[in-house]
Amino acid sequence: MKLYAIKLLTIVCEAPAQKNIIEILEKNNVSGYTFYEVRGNGSKGIRGQGLQNEKNIKLEAILQEEKLYRILEEIARTIFSDYAIVTYVNDIGVIRMEKFS
Repeated sequence: MKLYAIKLLTIVCEAPAQKNIIEILEKNNVSGYTFYEVRGNGSKGIRGQGLQNEKNIKLEAILQEEKLYRILEEIARTIFSDYAIVTYVNDIGVIRMEKFS
């Protein structure tokens, strides 16, 4: 069985940023992504236990490298200054590459 190299984009941020992130993904033709509601402790203290606007979400999207850098640049330019956000990328392998074109 062959594995194809691709990128996993992970974003953890305040829930109100979710709409902005979805708009950026859709503008770059990324239709497959998953959001989770998450809790944790970081530089902004314990998050995700109170009101809706205090909750955090985690997004995962598998995408090709060409799209990844455009998306990261736009997120950095438009969202970093307004929201608590952590973004990281992993190299992964997938079996069905046609799902991520």
